[in-house]
Amino acid sequence: MRTVSAKKKDFSRTWYLVDAQGKILGRLASEVASILRGKHKPTFTPHVDCGDHVVIVNAAGIHLTGDKRVSKIYAHHSDYPGGFKSTTAGKLLNERPDRLVRWAIQGMLPKTKLGRAMIKKLRVYAGPDHPHKAQQLQTMELPGTRRNE
Repeated sequence: MRTVSAKKKDFSRTWYLVDAQGKILGRLASEVASILRGKHKPTFTPHVDCGDHVVIVNAAGIHLTGDKRVSKIYAHHSDYPGGFKSTTAGKLLNERPDRLVRWAIQGMLPKTKLGRAMIKKLRVYAGPDHPHKAQQLQTMELPGTRRNE
């Protein structure tokens, strides 16, 4: 048998809708990153962007386990003197929950041109509304519901 390498013309992209209400951030992020890479398809090829589009709604309803709300720090530097900035996951969840989910998923993708192409297929919205009705989204149920609710 020969190993078949997928080409762009060999696959089609599907649009999935994921509801993040009540989901745990890391579990949701790992599943969505797998869909964006295309690992759920039998024609997965590591060096080709063969993943699907994902729309995540209700990002404000995501849960963080343990004490990550206060202990997890997101930091960056502007490359200017004194340009170090940081924020906690809890503050980010209150102010920009879509950015929190996007950063969690982006951290699980390759740090190459291929990974940057994959993250462009992700759309995250804090509330239940989204402008992608024309794409005929398929609802995808992911594991990772919070147990103690």
